[in-house]
Amino acid sequence: MISRKDVEHVSKLSHLKFSEQELDLFSRQLEGMIEFVDKLKEVKTEGIEPTSSVIPVMNVVREDEVKPSFSQDKALANAPEKELGHYKIPKIME
Repeated sequence: MISRKDVEHVSKLSHLKFSEQELDLFSRQLEGMIEFVDKLKEVKTEGIEPTSSVIPVMNVVREDEVKPSFSQDKALANAPEKELGHYKIPKIME
């Protein structure tokens, strides 16, 4: 059973602040989720093969082919700033 005290404890650990109404709501919702998972445990799954998708999925791949591409100068032609043959972007970390 998920109690309101459990929700308060987890909210403190995660540095989240909830109103009194939210604490009551979340404890009821979490309890409902746990009850649902417990019901799923009752489903007989013997002989059922595990699957990641209910429909057949196949990867469509192609061979890599070398094709002509832009020259470095053409690729950098519209760059607002460039340096040593690369795009120059603003530093975001020290």
